[in-house]
Amino acid sequence: MRITAAQRIQNENRIRAAMDRLLRGEIPPGGGCDIKTLALVAGVDRTAFYGNRPYAHLRAEFEHRLQQLRQAGETPDPKTAQIERLKADIDKLNGRLGQANSTIEQLSDFRTQALARLAAQHEEILRLRAAAARNPNVTRLPAARQKVIGPC
Repeated sequence: MRITAAQRIQNENRIRAAMDRLLRGEIPPGGGCDIKTLALVAGVDRTAFYGNRPYAHLRAEFEHRLQQLRQAGETPDPKTAQIERLKADIDKLNGRLGQANSTIEQLSDFRTQALARLAAQHEEILRLRAAAARNPNVTRLPAARQKVIGPC
């Protein structure tokens, strides 16, 4: 079915109005800032935006304006912006997790080394005490008395 020139102009005006709304971020639930949603919001068949169809130039205009917004650092689709932000957060958290795992591994190694050194020192102390106990020339000092702190 052919449409009249007036109908085509009316459709183009609806498409441009829908395009402006989408690019401002007024995305309907379940939609995105894309041709499919543009066609749905404008009430036009999506195939009319492709090839040599009547609204292919509007698709090119929409994609160009969308690309300009993205290059300016703006994202009209809040879902896309949220996805990008969450991906950046995930990358940052993965970096922190890797750093935390590395720190935990280093601290575990340090703990193992410290326990091994303490055990070796304890064995050396026991060996020296046993050697001193066998030596008759070594006199043992009395144990230090602890001060008893009483009420003031």
